[in-house]
Amino acid sequence: MSARCSGAPRSLGLTFERVDAGGIFGIVDTDEYRALNPNGRVPTLQDGDVTLWESNTIVRYLARKYGSEPFAPAAPEAWAQADKWMDWTATTLGGPFRDVFWNTLRMTPETRDEKALVSGLAACGELLAIPEAQLGKTPFLSGDDLGFGDIPLGCVAYGWFEMPIARPEFPNLAAWYERLKQRPAYRSGVMTPLT
Repeated sequence: MSARCSGAPRSLGLTFERVDAGGIFGIVDTDEYRALNPNGRVPTLQDGDVTLWESNTIVRYLARKYGSEPFAPAAPEAWAQADKWMDWTATTLGGPFRDVFWNTLRMTPETRDEKALVSGLAACGELLAIPEAQLGKTPFLSGDDLGFGDIPLGCVAYGWFEMPIARPEFPNLAAWYERLKQRPAYRSGVMTPLT
């Protein structure tokens, strides 16, 4: 397995080759990479004859193909409970978080969109109250154990808690983040320099 991504392969204990791409690593604009991922973005996964892009698609694929209980629940009801957090993170939280991330880490003070930053921080503060409530009932978004549904918000949580921003207090979310940080797969796959 060749992975041009991080997170799920480590959580499943899979052996893979990681190829850093994007940002300072380049690669994503080469013809070879564009043949794999015409978007020219990361991540991209190659698993035998299967090539995939889009983070949540990759996580779902790996969970279905290589996962087992409790990471990848067999029951459709349990799968859906974890799955909703993947989509929620991408579709509901993703936009406001991107405004915070880009304006905090990628823009210079001269190019920063302060209005988007303030709006993004307010929206993230409101939205993160939703997983905060869930994490008051279960230790993980996926339930009693870490599951594939925790991965997307786990990636966002690293940025949220490590960026130099003012954020509301979410004790359940913070405790969950601390549990994630204890996992070697999370430390090596997610906790890379924020850029």
